[in-house]
Amino acid sequence: MLYPRIGIRPTIDGRWGGIREGLEEQIMGLAKAAKALMETLRYPDGTPVQVVISPCTIGGGAEAAQCEEFFSTQNVVATLTVTPCWCYGMETFDMNPATIKAVWGFNGTERPGAVYLAAVLAAYAQKGLPAFSIYGHDVQDMGDHTVPEDVAEKLLRFARCAVAVGWMKNKAYVNIGGVSMGIMGSFCDTQMLQKYLGLRAEWVDMTELLRRITLEIYDKDEYEKALAWIRDNCKEGFDCNEGKDLPGIITKSKVVPANKDWEFIAKLSLIVRDILYGNPKLDELGWHEEALGKNAVAGGFQGQRQWTDWLPNGDFTEAIMASTFDWNGPKQPTPFATENDTMNGIAMLLGTLITNTAPCFHDVRTYWSPEAVKRVTGWKPEGSAKDGFIHLINSGATALDCTGAAGGKMKPFWEMTQMDIDACLKATDWCRANYQYFRGGGFSSHFKTQAEMPVTMIRTNIVEGVGLCIQIAEGSTVILPEEVHQVLDQRTDPTWPTTWFAPRLTGEGAFTDVYSVMANWGANHGVTVYGHVGAEIITLCSMLRIPVTMHNVPAGKVYRPHSWSAFGTQDTQAADYAACKHYGPLYGKL
Repeated sequence: MLYPRIGIRPTIDGRWGGIREGLEEQIMGLAKAAKALMETLRYPDGTPVQVVISPCTIGGGAEAAQCEEFFSTQNVVATLTVTPCWCYGMETFDMNPATIKAVWGFNGTERPGAVYLAAVLAAYAQKGLPAFSIYGHDVQDMGDHTVPEDVAEKLLRFARCAVAVGWMKNKAYVNIGGVSMGIMGSFCDTQMLQKYLGLRAEWVDMTELLRRITLEIYDKDEYEKALAWIRDNCKEGFDCNEGKDLPGIITKSKVVPANKDWEFIAKLSLIVRDILYGNPKLDELGWHEEALGKNAVAGGFQGQRQWTDWLPNGDFTEAIMASTFDWNGPKQPTPFATENDTMNGIAMLLGTLITNTAPCFHDVRTYWSPEAVKRVTGWKPEGSAKDGFIHLINSGATALDCTGAAGGKMKPFWEMTQMDIDACLKATDWCRANYQYFRGGGFSSHFKTQAEMPVTMIRTNIVEGVGLCIQIAEGSTVILPEEVHQVLDQRTDPTWPTTWFAPRLTGEGAFTDVYSVMANWGANHGVTVYGHVGAEIITLCSMLRIPVTMHNVPAGKVYRPHSWSAFGTQDTQAADYAACKHYGPLYGKL
């Protein structure tokens, strides 16, 4: 794989005869320090991020061209220009419109690095090339090659988000099926995916899954391994269908016998993975086209209703795709949307690329006020639940990492131990699907998030007149007393996984109270990822030119290209909208 790389451009005062020669070592020292820092990050597959430095310092246009020629062979998606001194702005700047840009101007007194930083940012702004500004708060000595904490924070945020942009580019979002139950988010807008994210949209009819099951187009050895793992680790929960007098339209729709559900589901899970990523084993079996896969980075499964009205549901498949483990042990999670809600699938993708943790798909189901909780349960909410909370629940397809059983955290897959995996499996049971929802049966993952964890809830939407936009709500999962949880959980489908979520309130706008967060949420679905990463999402969205409709990130943490301030400094949300509209999606105007 040709990984997306960060390219470092060490720029220098071009005057020979004592000035340039005396700066070479210092400038390359800064470049090497930035490189070492950014290489502590990892790609989504767990390998260290790759950073390259220009083969020469850049004192003018000829060397800028030499640097650009080198970067063109290295799959450089973003550039960091570093300097402690004055340089010739227009002669040294990165004029490639396809790269994401940042400039680190060293805060020192001996040379005017800050002057160059201001001058070159003005050039970028005038040329219509957004660039991020990095300037340390405190003065450093000329020979100091350490990276201050505030500079490191911006360097890492820039690099993390730029790598996410590069990781997505030229990959595919794979729609298995089409629009589910009239959900507009399931409608895949190919222009939006291409122009904003650089993604190819692909479709696979759900009959392809049945073809591969019928013709046995899957690795039979791995199927036996997966099925044995399921039987050993996926304990069954209660059957909500017992004792019900179900009408004939339901009973005659179950064509796969209940005792064969897991066999069908295991095959389905292997096949979905093969469709997204390919499988060389299929080539050995003579299925050459099927072995290629779709070069996916994310996907979704329509399921309801044309599938689930007569076949076992995809809840296990969706949950295990998004988890950081399966029958083969720890693995990279796949953003994979329930009901093929592509807009939520994109939110899953952005969240997992930023955090390298599992993206958790939820229905944004119910706002519970403190008064309503007290009325229904007799318990007055306290602690993180004191202002009320939102019931996040999904039809059995949430990543098992969301149990919080891995030491009260959600971890990148390379940190998941067998003990963590066992704990997540133990915290989950698999309830037989409610036949009134899923006539074809299947199983739904059932758990409650059992740890209070920092999480960020996100959602992408398409709004006429705006285009693609995103919502962000940092907060925490909430642990309720068991008897309270049981009362509230039983008021909806008790076979599904539950997360109680309390957003962090600011007292203003959409975060005036918890009710306002719920009232302003743009759709019926949302995604949570581990940690408070709203600042990273904001930076990533500014790179992609996606405006942020609501967020509760402290103002001091918001980091966007320097030219955003030229669109207004009083109302930064309006400035974000104006800048995104002016520059347009990263990969071209709609």
